Amino acid sequence: MSAAAQAMSRAALEDKLFAAMSRAALEDKLFAAKLKLMGHDDYIRWSGVMTMGSTYLVDSIPTAMTDGRNEWYGTEFVRELGMRELRFVILHENLHKMARHLIVWEALHKEDPELANQACDHWINLTLHDLDPGEKFIAHPRRDGERMGCHDPRFRGMDTKQIFDVLKKEKKDQAGQEGKAGFDTHDWEGAGKLSKEEREQLSKDVDRAMRQGEAAAHRAGVGAGASSQLFGKLLTPKVDWREQLRQFVTTNMRAKDVSSWRKVNRRFVSEGIYLPSLIGQKVRCVVVGVDTSGSIGSKEITAFLSEVAGIAEGVHPEKLHLFYWDTSIARHETYGDGGSSLSDLRLSTKPAGGGGTDPRCVIEAIAKLGDPRPDCVIMLTDGCITDWGVWPAGVPLLWVICGKNIMAPVGQTIHIQD
Repeated sequence: MSAAAQAMSRAALEDKLFAAMSRAALEDKLFAAKLKLMGHDDYIRWSGVMTMGSTYLVDSIPTAMTDGRNEWYGTEFVRELGMRELRFVILHENLHKMARHLIVWEALHKEDPELANQACDHWINLTLHDLDPGEKFIAHPRRDGERMGCHDPRFRGMDTKQIFDVLKKEKKDQAGQEGKAGFDTHDWEGAGKLSKEEREQLSKDVDRAMRQGEAAAHRAGVGAGASSQLFGKLLTPKVDWREQLRQFVTTNMRAKDVSSWRKVNRRFVSEGIYLPSLIGQKVRCVVVGVDTSGSIGSKEITAFLSEVAGIAEGVHPEKLHLFYWDTSIARHETYGDGGSSLSDLRLSTKPAGGGGTDPRCVIEAIAKLGDPRPDCVIMLTDGCITDWGVWPAGVPLLWVICGKNIMAPVGQTIHIQD
C-alpha cells in the first residue's frame, strides 16, 4: 500500500473513532493535543500561553473562541477534526492571545467587526502555515477539500492593520459581496468590558506566560527556529503607535455633555427613579510634554507633534498645553481657549531646550495650571530617566518612548520604533 493510501486509511479510521467518542473522550482528545504541542520542540515555547487561563469544551460554540485569556472549543468541532487539524486550531486560538488581538485591534473591531475578524485570522493562518508548510504536524482544517476560514497568500508579510485596510478597500469596491469568514469566533465584547487595569494585567500575564515558555525551551535545550523568531516579534509587538495614541486620547474624554440611556444614573436608582447618565463627548484639557534634552531628534519631534496636532484637530480639546522640557520647562505654549488656534500648532510651535532629562518639572508645571484638571497627559521621551516622578492621581498618563523598549513604571507606555 502506498504512503498516500496508508494516510487515507488512517484518516478514515480516525474519523470512525472520533465519531464514537464520548464527551469525556473528546476532552481527553483536546488536552492530549495540547500536551503533544507542549512537548514538541517547535511549539514548546507556546506552553506558557497554552496553560494560561482555562480551556473549555462546550456545546454552545460551533468552532472555537478566545477572549484573550481563556479558550472555548465546540464539542462537535473537536469531534470532527483530525489531530493535526486540532493542533492547528489550538495554536490559532493561542496566537490570538499572544498577539493581544482583542485589545490591540479593538479600534478595527469598532470600525468593522467582520473585517477585523478576517484580518486577524488571515494573519494567524498564514503565520501557522509558514511554521509547518508541509503540514506534517499541524494542518489547516478543511471541509470538502477547501481550507476553512481565511487563507490568502497575498497577505503574507502584512500585519493585521495592513490586511484590514486591503479588505476594507475591497469591500468598498465590491459592495454587497461577502468576504470569507474565519473558522473561529472572537470574544471582542468580553475583552471590551475589561477595565484599563484589567487590560494592563492581561498584557502582563501574556508576556509572563510567553517568557515562561521561552524558559521551558531553554531548559529543554531547544534551539532557535521559526517559532523562536515569531516569539521574539510578539514579545516586543510592533503596533502602530499613532493608533494607540488616538485611542488613548479619545478614551479619556472627561467632559460630560450628552445624556445616554446606555448607562443608568445610579444616584437615583435607590429612590426608584431611572434617569440617563451623562457621557463624555469632548476633551477639556490635554497636556503634552516633549523631551528636548538633546537625545530626541527633530525627526521624532516632528512626527510626534504632527500626530498630536491631527488628534487635537479631530477631538477639539478646549485647551492644549504644550511643554518643552529637559530638567526644567524650556517653553510653554497654549492652544485653544485663550491661546493659539489648534490648526496652527504644526507651524507655530517652537521647540526649545537641550539640557538634561527630568520629567518632574512637568508635574510641577501641571500643578500651577489650576482648573480645569487635565483629561490626560502625554509625554514624549527617549526613556533615559532616573526619576519618573509622582503624577497627579486620577489623571491618565501616557509615555511615548522613542527607539528603546523601556517601560515606564507609572502610566501607560507605547513605543515609536522608527
